[in-house]
Amino acid sequence: MNKLSMPRFGFAVGMAFTIAYIGCVFVMLTVPQDVAIRFFNSLMHGVDVTTIMRWDMPWWETVLGVIEIFVLGWLFGALIAGCYNCCGKSRA
Repeated sequence: MNKLSMPRFGFAVGMAFTIAYIGCVFVMLTVPQDVAIRFFNSLMHGVDVTTIMRWDMPWWETVLGVIEIFVLGWLFGALIAGCYNCCGKSRA
């Protein structure tokens, strides 16, 4: 069994999370509110997100969110790689 590099796999997952987050920001900035609400409601399996959507988010909170989501993604990726490396069968 090949081992996964924890830092590299963590970086890959962190970047994937970051790209998804930036995609959400792009949707929020480019489509009308009712379209964004329908879009996010459909992602949440019909849960109404109208009451929790923020339309007045300052730019610095968005940047902070990008950083936080990358760090969380890196941690999840490193955890997955660590579990994979630890629990997988090794070749003798």
